[in-house]
Amino acid sequence: MTTMTELTIAAATDADAAELSVLTRACWVQEAIANETFDIPALSEPLDQVRSDIASWDTYVVREGPRLVASVRGRLVIGPEGDGVWEIGRLMVAPDRQGAGLGRRLLQHIEAAAPPEARSFALFTGVRSFRNQEIYQAAGFALRPDLPAPPAAIMLTKARPAATR
Repeated sequence: MTTMTELTIAAATDADAAELSVLTRACWVQEAIANETFDIPALSEPLDQVRSDIASWDTYVVREGPRLVASVRGRLVIGPEGDGVWEIGRLMVAPDRQGAGLGRRLLQHIEAAAPPEARSFALFTGVRSFRNQEIYQAAGFALRPDLPAPPAAIMLTKARPAATR
């Protein structure tokens, strides 16, 4: 567990699932509006799926006191050529806490949590989620329109520095 100026980051547990589900919807409504589509799985994901994802991804939550204010998750995927890719997903910060650098810190945290087998990082965001794209590009990610992504989304990737493997 790490403390970040009144904020605590910890591995998510099943007990966090309901709050995580609420936070997800609060954050993804903004993305739906920006991208002009409500066809976003996060907006209709059942609680059982959230619980399942907590178990199958390395998921972290950030609390400000008792309130869950942010979250991110990652998982290792081995590609067809045996290369390890650390998929980063559901990076979210409560709307009233956005703009203070919490998302950037959480992105650094999930990158640091990647196992040594991960040679690169990958994530996606909305095609019109320009603020997110700027944050990811500032963190070293490159837009990859040549890679598959969900509808109304774009993939971004970043090579993992050899020193962190």
